Amino acid sequence: MRSSIASLHIIGGKKLGGAERFFVRLVNALARHGAPVEVVTVAGGEIDAAVDPQITRHHAPLAGVFDVWSRLRIRQIVKKRAPAIVQTYMGRATRLTHLPKNGGSLHVARLGGYYGLGGYRHAHAWIGNTRGICDYLIREGLPRERVFHIGNFVDPAPRHAAETLHELRRKWLIPDEARIILGLGRLHPNKGFSDLLQAFARLPPELQDRPLHLVMVGDGPLRAELRAKARQLGMEKRVTWAGWQYEPSPWYQLADVFVCSSRHEPLGNVILEAWANSALTVTTAAEGPLELITPGQDALLAPPADPIRLADSLLKALSLDAETRAAMIEAGRAKLAANFSETAIVTAYLDLYRKLSAAQHG
Repeated sequence: MRSSIASLHIIGGKKLGGAERFFVRLVNALARHGAPVEVVTVAGGEIDAAVDPQITRHHAPLAGVFDVWSRLRIRQIVKKRAPAIVQTYMGRATRLTHLPKNGGSLHVARLGGYYGLGGYRHAHAWIGNTRGICDYLIREGLPRERVFHIGNFVDPAPRHAAETLHELRRKWLIPDEARIILGLGRLHPNKGFSDLLQAFARLPPELQDRPLHLVMVGDGPLRAELRAKARQLGMEKRVTWAGWQYEPSPWYQLADVFVCSSRHEPLGNVILEAWANSALTVTTAAEGPLELITPGQDALLAPPADPIRLADSLLKALSLDAETRAAMIEAGRAKLAANFSETAIVTAYLDLYRKLSAAQHG
């Protein structure tokens, strides 16, 4: 291991969402690569349980911006452990972490969205996981020389046996002969799932003598509204609502087409996950997906908030010949391996940590 730069990673909350999953992936990967890493998490949550047990962990409530005890607890941990880098994720952890600018530890705030920066400006450096986010940070007045772009990676996907996928169909009463379109994510307005339902309603009930079936994996505030929408569109029996799934990889591998229907998507981890699982991908032209994909090469594209054009793209994906389909899937996997692998992203983080530490102590 070339680096001995120690880092402390802090995140609030208990549940595993997109940002939380990346936190877990990154700290576990840093440990696998031999980097000294510790974490501050909320005790007893899904995040805490998913962190490698070999990683030194500290606990704090991280209850909100007025959680004075957590703020003091973080200061105590940093003073005692003296990491070169303290990296925070999302607003709560960032707001509660205040380090002196000329101290021994440097505060790096990692952003995965276009957040208001009131609770982020006190950090010493910022990481955006897309170029668009980095451009936004600079436009909002953060110093260009302290803003850095490092993307995400996803875990390698285990290949599931045909019997496992068949059991999944049986459990959820999905017909064996059905071709499956998959939507996956938080049931939130940004994800455009209402557009996906309307697009699916425009598709024929059958294609090439096989029924079309939509599977929705995820939970969130729009669950009741979206289910009512499916009933209103007369396709309740053609849609499966699988809820939140801890391990989504079997669903990607079950799907004939995965679709990211987002109206607003800063990155698009689901696209990286789809590529890792060899899922043919259709996405809307939201901010993050436009950075990730090459239209027509590794994914098919549709405008955001346009169910008609999304339906056209889905129909095109379902109608691809086997050779074109295989080539598009392989192009996605190749891009993932080249640009979004664990080794590439971990190396980028460690290089940045060395650079920042050298500047801090130079």
